Amino acid sequence: MKFNKKSAFALLFSLTLIVAGCGQNQSASDSSTSSANTPVPAETQEAKLNVEVSFYPMYEFTKNVAGDLANVHTLVPAGTEPHDWEPTPQDMASIEKADVLVYNGAGMESWIDQVTDSLSNTKLIQVEASHGIDLLEGSEEDEHDHEHADTTDTHDHADEATTEEHDHDHDAEAGEGHTHDHDHGGLDPHVWLSPALAIKEVRNIEAGLAQAAPEHAEQFKQNADAYIAKLEALDQDFKAAVADSKRKDFITQHAAFGYLAQEYGLQQVPIAGLSPEQEPSAAQMASVIDFAKEHQVKTIFFETLVSSKVSETIASEVGAKTAVLNPIEGLTEEEIAAGMDYIGVMRQNLEALKQALNE
Repeated sequence: MKFNKKSAFALLFSLTLIVAGCGQNQSASDSSTSSANTPVPAETQEAKLNVEVSFYPMYEFTKNVAGDLANVHTLVPAGTEPHDWEPTPQDMASIEKADVLVYNGAGMESWIDQVTDSLSNTKLIQVEASHGIDLLEGSEEDEHDHEHADTTDTHDHADEATTEEHDHDHDAEAGEGHTHDHDHGGLDPHVWLSPALAIKEVRNIEAGLAQAAPEHAEQFKQNADAYIAKLEALDQDFKAAVADSKRKDFITQHAAFGYLAQEYGLQQVPIAGLSPEQEPSAAQMASVIDFAKEHQVKTIFFETLVSSKVSETIASEVGAKTAVLNPIEGLTEEEIAAGMDYIGVMRQNLEALKQALNE
């Protein structure tokens, strides 16, 4: 969903900044006497980058590249489904003060153009993590044509990338660039679910952080290399797991696993479309049920953060069980408490797929 009136949004944002500024000035005045005589520890004299990221996978990738050299804050709260989330004026104020803004792109963040066009921070580095990745295009017909493997067309994201012209100049913005409608627009944004493509997103984030703090470029590279080694191991484990599996198809709650399926030669059969909130039609439900019966599918996958009712209905109809295949659009409070992260959840996905593909 998008902002209704850009001018009203900008006015609300301006008022928020004024109020925030007044509070900061009062705070600074109250603390000026004590802070003037307080020595600053050597380790805190060099300011860290302030990085705002859109949602959880961007946090995970950015934090692993930045290490201790940046304060990384996630805009979409834990446990919140990010597809229809919109920033508050407080979020806008945080972005305004940031050094770097990292977002997935490919239409995942429908609010990104409205937000960046409203900013006055001319030094903000914007990093579109999916920049340069060939994006999958999917239509309603493609998503529910279960007679064939999921062979959606690709959209060459690199060739059509152009420099956006905002009222403020973002000189040499890393990964900036396209002019697509950010409301998915038929493009599949779920690139992070392929470990191989996650590596490309990590490299884009590394480039953006290095642009913001070139003095730390080598450390960012070392951090990125170390994390990418883990992603490469994950990628190899996926390849090995599906190589000799009994089946190559799996039924998912929504069409989030197209890139993973393409990478490993699998067939994703989604119940709903690119958005998890999209309700499937009766015809779509019947098509999935027919596919499950014909191919003797024994597991129907659902996901965290949204209702599992549709998956449970289909499972009951065909005599299958349900299991979680997590699109990692955000962590639940329970996952956070358990110390889970992107790689940990992806390994859970791998085990769930291994079982379903060998039933």
